Amino acid sequence: MLQKLWISRRHAVALALAVGSTALLPLGAQAQAPAKSALNLAMIAEPQTLDPMASPADLVATIMQHVYEPLYTFDANWAMVPMLADGMPKVSADGKRYSIALRKGVQLHNGREMNSEDVVLSLKRWMDVSPRGKALAKDVVDLSANGSHGIEITLKTPYAPLLPQLAMPSGMAAIMAKESIATPLKEFVGTGPYKFKERRPDQYVLLTRFDQYSARKEVASGFGGKKVATVDELRFLPVPNANTRVEGSLAGQYHFADLLPTEALGRLEKASGKTLPILTPSFGFPYFVFNTKEGVMTSLPVRKAVQTSFGEGEMLAAGFGDTRFFTAEPNHFPKGTPFYSTAGANKYNERDPNKAKGQAAAAGYKGETIRILTSRQYDFHYNMALIMAEQLKRAGFKAELNVVDWATLVQRRGDSKLWDIYITHSGQFPEPMLSPPQLGDGAPGWWSSPAKQATLAALNQETNPAKRGALWGAVQQVVYDEVPYVNAGKFNSLSARSPALQGYVPTAWPFFWNTSLKN
Repeated sequence: MLQKLWISRRHAVALALAVGSTALLPLGAQAQAPAKSALNLAMIAEPQTLDPMASPADLVATIMQHVYEPLYTFDANWAMVPMLADGMPKVSADGKRYSIALRKGVQLHNGREMNSEDVVLSLKRWMDVSPRGKALAKDVVDLSANGSHGIEITLKTPYAPLLPQLAMPSGMAAIMAKESIATPLKEFVGTGPYKFKERRPDQYVLLTRFDQYSARKEVASGFGGKKVATVDELRFLPVPNANTRVEGSLAGQYHFADLLPTEALGRLEKASGKTLPILTPSFGFPYFVFNTKEGVMTSLPVRKAVQTSFGEGEMLAAGFGDTRFFTAEPNHFPKGTPFYSTAGANKYNERDPNKAKGQAAAAGYKGETIRILTSRQYDFHYNMALIMAEQLKRAGFKAELNVVDWATLVQRRGDSKLWDIYITHSGQFPEPMLSPPQLGDGAPGWWSSPAKQATLAALNQETNPAKRGALWGAVQQVVYDEVPYVNAGKFNSLSARSPALQGYVPTAWPFFWNTSLKN
């Protein structure tokens, strides 16, 4: 028998939406109004913002990728394909100028056709607001319109990751209606298959189908190809407690529940009448970001001592339990992929408290508190942080856990005075410059060094894919040498869906176009 599900008042309000859209109508109108199809989607938290440029958080990307679209995106094999662009760009012989034709007839949510001015102004805002955009802006000489449906981007030097950067859902280079562009955003006017309808903080974000959506003609593949908004409404419900997401799934209250504790797998497998488990392989990697700007972790010798104390394998076991869900290995990219490298592997998973104590003493560590910023919304973050704190204490460090909700963590990590280490995770992508953001400029952690700049410049200016793998190895070595962050390993994720949800494809940022509800 299932446990009784206890929920807070705000979750009760959100779950009331599951009854159906007619529940929101006046009593007299319910009989006449046709029932709307809607998906109830349990997310890990309340999004800090709905501005897809302003935050690299996956939660923001997951929601707003239904409202906004980029020029390019990724297919099912992580290859680049056009979205709002008409086709792949024409690139000059020197690799510095990209000419991009735009699709004609693409409708914005305000009823107007998208044009080159919308694209130019959107990308300029992206380069002002997004950490990814800011990093790219340093290499952009000119960004301008080329007629009503074309743009040109001129670079100082060749930049191999340009299109992947423009395609990334998190911190998205989203194309917006020029009339809506502002900081902060007050209107969310894009080209996507769904329109923004309403947000009630701590209750839901409501998106509705855009009936004039201009779909591509290609077969759907990954984030690319034809998108069809079959369901009338998408209701993103913040459900911060992981166990509440599990119990709600088992009770049939959610059509989809994101990022569930791995120990729930057995219960989900036995409850196929109400819910089905979803295992997303090679989902991503957890990592620990060090504050190199302010506080005790600005000392490289102290960071190296902390690195020596870490046992990433022990942390992963605490975070995921079942070995089907994690792999403890030092390489940023899996074996067999173009960017696989063993550089720096000797510094991974040392778990040597005595050696770390000696390094800390030599570094001049005086017992300063190391503040670890974490959240319970991602259950594995919190469990890994607990083990991290114990490993630090065994090595003689004074560790303090600061546990906050995810939206607060995203806000606080931008203030260098408030933390020393924070834990997060990233999807596993085919291009090194896509993640983590610390490889760019200005992301929390604020890592900057001559070695970083030199190795990344060599990697990014090399456009020959066959040569970039070895150049990435040099970057990975610098990461292990300078410890701006620690990559803990790799993990698979667990989510759940209702048997009624048809057509869902597991991916790093769940999307719900091309899905339907079984009657």
